[in-house]
Amino acid sequence: RWLKLLHQWHSISSALSLAGLLLFSVTGFTLNHAADIEATPTVTNQTLALPADLRALLGQSAESDGAVLPRPVRQWLHQVSGIDVAARAAEWSESEIYVTVPQPGGDAWLSIDRATGEVEVERTSRGWVAYLNDLHKGRNTGRAWFWFIDLFALACLVFAVTGLFLLYLHARHRPATWPMVALGLSAPLLLVVLFVH
Repeated sequence: RWLKLLHQWHSISSALSLAGLLLFSVTGFTLNHAADIEATPTVTNQTLALPADLRALLGQSAESDGAVLPRPVRQWLHQVSGIDVAARAAEWSESEIYVTVPQPGGDAWLSIDRATGEVEVERTSRGWVAYLNDLHKGRNTGRAWFWFIDLFALACLVFAVTGLFLLYLHARHRPATWPMVALGLSAPLLLVVLFVH
């Protein structure tokens, strides 16, 4: 009964964590060799004109640092530039409004001239490797990815613990089981103690 239950939990957790394990294994390698993998950032600039009715909303908004742009302005910016400023804090001054939009694998910013309504948008992309590396680190990825990493970690923990119990149940028929487990546990520890300073 226990063997059947362990096999079931082990297979379910392996299925749930498969994509994450592949992603985190590959990005672990790319992060470890980040200096060897060259990335040429791509920068795109865009100049837009904020409509007069939306510009009028900026005069009615709070001008303290941290105040967000009015919803209609945010919606228009997302529609015409593809940048979702959501509820990001803006830096307000008498002459302009500045918003940074960090993203995985790059970043973006925009500034709005309060007098003329000219909007300058700059977007930087560092490529797919940087994007995947940022997913690995959870950098600028939002709440959904934050929860995915937690659930993925839980699935990996279930996978590892059920695997250990399965090893225990099958160990008497496989004499190399415990020496291999001991090697897997001691090798990283010895490397840290002896070589990581």
